[in-house]
Amino acid sequence: QVQLVESGGGLVQAGGSLRLSCTASGLIISFYNMGWFRRAPGKEREFVGVIAWSGSSTFYADSVKGRFIISRDNTKNTIYLQMNSLKPEDTAVYYCASDKAGLRPVTESSSEYAFWGQGTQVTVSS
Repeated sequence: QVQLVESGGGLVQAGGSLRLSCTASGLIISFYNMGWFRRAPGKEREFVGVIAWSGSSTFYADSVKGRFIISRDNTKNTIYLQMNSLKPEDTAVYYCASDKAGLRPVTESSSEYAFWGQGTQVTVSS
């Protein structure tokens, strides 16, 4: 079965950095668009960014552009979310997700992602 496991969350001060990891089993990430999403307290889940299977192009929500970087390491079957210049409003549970099928055009829609990790908590203090 497909499993996605996030790690790397924690408590950081505003302006600090964290790197989240998502290691996949049961699928090869080089064939799938891989997205990051987050859910802040009292808010709906929102798109953070995605890395495409083809050419590793990345796309980000406006709220994180210039601060967050998504990358992949195919040898480890892992994607990363490098978060810099963290703000208190970045506090959320962060989830990685894979597209519902391989070799598809990239999408920012959460409904198109079929496999989800358990989430990892990121808390940014002021």
